[in-house]
Amino acid sequence: MTTEAGKPVHFHWGFIGIVAAGGVFGALARYGLGLVIPAPDAWPLPTLVINLSGALALGALLEGLSRRGPDVGSRRVLRLALGTGFLGAYTTYSTLAVDAVRLFTADAAPGAFGYLAASLFGGAAATIAGIWLGAWQHRRVSGPAS
Repeated sequence: MTTEAGKPVHFHWGFIGIVAAGGVFGALARYGLGLVIPAPDAWPLPTLVINLSGALALGALLEGLSRRGPDVGSRRVLRLALGTGFLGAYTTYSTLAVDAVRLFTADAAPGAFGYLAASLFGGAAATIAGIWLGAWQHRRVSGPAS
């Protein structure tokens, strides 16, 4: 993806700053939620809730932005700040992997498999639900013809 000047987005310091700023807030949100969501019997519920809510939000955000027009101007800034930055830092594949390994090494294979299944299938379902919500919101605001 390039900008109007033909330079790829990832070579523009302003866009890099937008992603970084969003990432700071996304990481803080993940950390804060990780502190308040309980982990019953050391099962990684906080990571699951964070990743599923992030998948839902990303699906809704990207669907909503794509229905409003091309990825330029304020739509691009929102996508980079909220999608790539905030939600990219808010969700966490590495913690999902570490949590699964911890469950396996604690001889909790059924819990590990359940966690992985809930993460993978739940993430796909949450993304689809987010896309549906983004489309629904666009139809609600724009009318059925859009």
